[in-house]
Amino acid sequence: MSETKSYDVVVVGGSAAGLSAALVLTRARRSVAVVDGGRPRNAPAAHMQGFLSRDGMPPSELVAAGRAEVEGYGGTLLADEVVAVASRGSAFEVRLASGAVLTARRLLVATGLRDEIPDIPGAAERWGRDLLHCPYCHGYEVRDEPLGVLGRGPETVQHALIVRQWSPDVVLFTHGGDLSDTEREQLAARGIDIVETPVTRLVVEDDVLRGVEVEDGTLIERSAVFVRPRFVPHNDLLVGLGCETDDAGWPRADATGRTTVPGVWVAGNVANPRAQVITAAGEGSSAAIAINNDLVDDDVRRALTHEGATT
Repeated sequence: MSETKSYDVVVVGGSAAGLSAALVLTRARRSVAVVDGGRPRNAPAAHMQGFLSRDGMPPSELVAAGRAEVEGYGGTLLADEVVAVASRGSAFEVRLASGAVLTARRLLVATGLRDEIPDIPGAAERWGRDLLHCPYCHGYEVRDEPLGVLGRGPETVQHALIVRQWSPDVVLFTHGGDLSDTEREQLAARGIDIVETPVTRLVVEDDVLRGVEVEDGTLIERSAVFVRPRFVPHNDLLVGLGCETDDAGWPRADATGRTTVPGVWVAGNVANPRAQVITAAGEGSSAAIAINNDLVDDDVRRALTHEGATT
């Protein structure tokens, strides 16, 4: 049987949010373990943009630098997956896929989300390359190119209007969806063309997106296409612990990430689908400060009741 190892905080998820939290906590002289399975959401992206002083850095390099910093302050990094978490009195028991068991006084869940993209031939292969989600992340790199926006509903119309900021040549593919008269007027006012015939596939040649093919066989040449995927939080651990969620599965939490279950915090995309890398890092830092403050309060209570303060 594996020996149980105890920590002040176990962080589940080792990307920007989790590592940022771990850095703050280790610098606060807390014992911290970060458990990460090595499948970050932004793995398909070659670079990340909009992160002050790290603009254009590959996501993997940011993670590598963060891991080195956390280890430099004594943090423990575990390449593993959490399969179960249970409350054990005032602590949490964290079971890993490897069979290891950890205990933690506090828990930070930074497991992110998954993107459900349109089920169209070519979409999965081009995701994060020239089938894109966030214009603030990728718009500048495809500026002035012929761009497409694919999807249905008011959010997609708004997406197209935003993408127009980066290029005068934008086509909205409604994929058979309906548009209101007001939406048509807005799109026309910004010079955005509309293609209402359903899309059949993304056409790729020599590993480069050439355009979008619709049902009648027409190819509309595009250099990149933006979509708004359906965001699904990786919330299994939170639900298992009894954390309250809204109807879409997003955990209810305060401004620091404190959930409805005492001792459990969240940070990053598992709670905020619109958080970019820099935002997720900030949320991790905010959660870490709140967690340390909570632990300090607990240390004081223990000292007053003669349970012994932690050091």
